[in-house]
Amino acid sequence: MSDLVIETAQLERSFGDVRAVRGVDLRVRAGEIYGFLGPNGAGKSTVVKMLITLLRPTGGSATVLGHDVVTEADRIRLRIGAALQDASLDEKQSGREILQMQGALYGLTPSETDQRIQELSSLVEYEAIDRWIGTYSGGMRRRLDLAASLMHNPDLLFLDEPTTGLDPTSRAMVWEEVRSLNEQFGTTIFLTTQYLEEADELADRVGIINGGLIVGEGTPDDLKRAIGADVIQVQVDDAEAAFAALEALPVVERVERGPRALLVSVTDGAAAVSPVVVALDAAGVSVGELTLRTPTLDDVFLELTGDRIEVSA
Repeated sequence: MSDLVIETAQLERSFGDVRAVRGVDLRVRAGEIYGFLGPNGAGKSTVVKMLITLLRPTGGSATVLGHDVVTEADRIRLRIGAALQDASLDEKQSGREILQMQGALYGLTPSETDQRIQELSSLVEYEAIDRWIGTYSGGMRRRLDLAASLMHNPDLLFLDEPTTGLDPTSRAMVWEEVRSLNEQFGTTIFLTTQYLEEADELADRVGIINGGLIVGEGTPDDLKRAIGADVIQVQVDDAEAAFAALEALPVVERVERGPRALLVSVTDGAAAVSPVVVALDAAGVSVGELTLRTPTLDDVFLELTGDRIEVSA
């Protein structure tokens, strides 16, 4: 028996003349956290909506938990949970009422519903559970939506950009809950995100989507090792002169202007630091700060797409 819980083959979705998803092949195994990484407009949410049966594919095929997303949508919906990017919560209901309604929709008895609410109390601030949703902060709403998606103990959980717009404290709380769900209960999680550190921190494997196509896939460490370059971050007083001096160095693979420093990609960082400093000094460039680091997923994304992710607020 296959351990694949999601399998797609050349999955496509068009909206009129716009091809939002252009032939996506995915394989997600039971028990893993799969990070689906890409910028806004890359096709992440469209893929998720097809997998949770809210959108019909216009090409290719997809199965979730062994069921076809088109012909067996009802079977899929009973076994998955989904916390989408825009949670629709009635501000005149309490947190408890939301969870009770979700339990009833999935056929739980009142006693089973009460038990699940108690089990999920770490997600919802329990002292606030009987308050109206209208009094909740953004982080509280997001965690309540996550709790609602877990009321029926789903085999597979879809989280579509669950921490977008949250403050660092709320984001860390959601991360902790995602880890706990996966480690304690073995829940398979399909996590879409535009936050590189989120994918790096949580995902067992990452799929990078850009322009409706998968452009890279692997563990975060494997993806970072694959590009093979160390990065020297250097703050200078004359970026133009520094760029020209460094671009001509044989040890330098690429120079890019970052938001606060030049980013210099090199094969061997330790050996390249000295030539970089000497070249800048010879060009009359003053160095404010120099840091050597290993590649990040942001560097991977740049290598695969030629651009960096612009994160929206």
